[in-house]
Amino acid sequence: MRIETKIGQGLPGTKLGSRRPARIWPYILAGLIGIVLGAGIAVWLQGLSGWRSGSAAKPSAGSAAAANPLLAHQGENIFIPEGSPYRERVKVAPVEAETMRATRVLPANVEADATRTVNILPPVTGRVLELKVQLGDEVKRGQALAVIDSGDLAQAYADDDKARATLELTRLALERAKGLAQFGGGAKKELEQAQSDDAQAQAEFNRTQARLKQIGASADLKTNRVLTMTSPMNGAITSVSTAPGAFLNDLTASIMTVDDLSHVWVTANVPEKDLSFVAKGQDVDVTLPAYPGEVFHGKVDIVSEVLEPDTRRNKVRIVFENPEGKLKPNMFATVTFLTPPAQKLVVPTSALLMNNDTTTVLVETAPWTFARRVVEPGPEQDDMAPIRQGLQAGERIVIRGGVLLND
Repeated sequence: MRIETKIGQGLPGTKLGSRRPARIWPYILAGLIGIVLGAGIAVWLQGLSGWRSGSAAKPSAGSAAAANPLLAHQGENIFIPEGSPYRERVKVAPVEAETMRATRVLPANVEADATRTVNILPPVTGRVLELKVQLGDEVKRGQALAVIDSGDLAQAYADDDKARATLELTRLALERAKGLAQFGGGAKKELEQAQSDDAQAQAEFNRTQARLKQIGASADLKTNRVLTMTSPMNGAITSVSTAPGAFLNDLTASIMTVDDLSHVWVTANVPEKDLSFVAKGQDVDVTLPAYPGEVFHGKVDIVSEVLEPDTRRNKVRIVFENPEGKLKPNMFATVTFLTPPAQKLVVPTSALLMNNDTTTVLVETAPWTFARRVVEPGPEQDDMAPIRQGLQAGERIVIRGGVLLND
């Protein structure tokens, strides 16, 4: 049998004259992708197995922690179990009584004593002719301060002269009426009228005299329109609000102020919460930045009965003798209020724990067992706080690390 092969024929899917199939590359690529996916699945399965094994190991660690907790609660008590690291961080000590002299340090300032301060007001309207003093001058009682030319003064003198003349006239008329009545020559009505006129004239004269006295003018030595104003006390001129040539038409406006600075106030502003800490007669120490290292000792003289509405603070004043004038109004100062020494239960401030609106401490009821107790602390001093109520001497409390137990 004879087989013939024609030139140009070949296997299906081959090119003429080529021995390598042209369509096997897709199959090779598919095989490579399959190998990669298989390896990835194997790695994923291995990781999943490791994760499951790790998850199985975790409960054992949690069980170990649960077997040795940091804290345990026994009803309302807190217990620190053996092996807890809190035992090394918590410190317990007994409550002790100590002799304390509580203090409060508050800001203050120097003020002129209001009972020794006079505002000089013009008694009449007029023009300032001359100022006899200057700001800061020391003055004596009766010393001339200012000279005023006043038409009101001239009118007051004129009224006084008129009242004096009328009084003399009515007095003569009364004497005549009395003489006539004595001899039966006059009517009773005329005598009564003369007496009434004399009384009215006397009243008017008294009024004009009082007016001159109020002005500060002499009723005997009349100076027409010129009035010399004088100092009502010894002191210093601390303010001047007029000048020569100025016209004074407001009788309520001060033209200068005289202060007696031989006594001054040191006024402290005490917060409302510290009012129970101060009392009249209490010892205080005052220091001023102007005199570093120098302490002024005094006593509380005035405790205001009314709080300042804007600052909610109470003004407490200490009176100081100031003969040398070292304390000057408006100086800044610091006042230390001192209380008499007293025995008080004290605890470190680190033992106090804040719980909502109350202050508590942790009291040891048994070894490493603590109960919370509400206390009322007093003002703190040097990292120590007196306890007004809630504790007794000898009780053991947590003084350090209590915040770890403050849940």
